[in-house]
Amino acid sequence: MSVDDLVSYCLAKPGSEETYPWGELVVKVGGKAFAFVGETSGTVGVKAGRTAEEASGEWCARYPDVVTPSAYIGRYGWIRVPLDGAVPDDEVRELVDTSYADVVARLPKKRRPASA
Repeated sequence: MSVDDLVSYCLAKPGSEETYPWGELVVKVGGKAFAFVGETSGTVGVKAGRTAEEASGEWCARYPDVVTPSAYIGRYGWIRVPLDGAVPDDEVRELVDTSYADVVARLPKKRRPASA
């Protein structure tokens, strides 16, 4: 999956918005991040579980040395996934979908997108 394909997929989600708070692309819904896109590194950071153990246990075990906990926020269930084909595109999309759904579920009802 290319970075452009990933960005298009993320921005097709209801209520998603493109932001650049630290010079890197952060895709948000309701003001909360659901994907950190490393445009230069060719990676995506997504929330894959409630805790580091939950996220890392499944995905890091499935793809050792490929999927890693995200720097600084890995303890909150965020992982970093390369977009180089090591993780199949359908699984990358599944991770984005899971991250988006988790973030939307935690939003106050008035900030949730109408069709999410």
